[in-house]
Amino acid sequence: MTKLIKSGAYAQDAYAPVADDAALPDGPVLVSLARFQKDRETLLARNTPVGIRLQSSENPELLGADVNHFALIALEFPKFRDGRAFSWARILRTRLGFTGEIRAIGDFLYDQVNYQHRVGFDAWEVPDHFTLDMFNRALSEMTDVYQPSSDGKKTIRELRAGRVN
Repeated sequence: MTKLIKSGAYAQDAYAPVADDAALPDGPVLVSLARFQKDRETLLARNTPVGIRLQSSENPELLGADVNHFALIALEFPKFRDGRAFSWARILRTRLGFTGEIRAIGDFLYDQVNYQHRVGFDAWEVPDHFTLDMFNRALSEMTDVYQPSSDGKKTIRELRAGRVN
């Protein structure tokens, strides 16, 4: 069982996950890239939000101009060691200009939440044992950073250079 965290609080998931061969229910849906490609016109004609679930091997640039039709893009972490979703989130925010929800799903670690947030994630499916206290602590544990990211936070190198000048 998983819980959804958005804006630092537990949230109700409005999106119904839909299998590739299942009928589309009423309301917001979350579909795979294959399902979207197969039923694109039908999904875009609906008067309801559509979310897409991308596997770690599916580059969001495959969405092309359709990226702005989605209210939610869920990026999969199949194993915590597979970091492609970090790159995909940053590409979505910086290169593709996506402003909707980017959700982390799958197998990621507590230690990765802060950096997920820095590259553009703003929602997380977490296991039942993962509490809001843990989530908030994960976001605040790292105050200085080495890597530049889409959040615009100054890196340690930039901070050092600013203190010297």
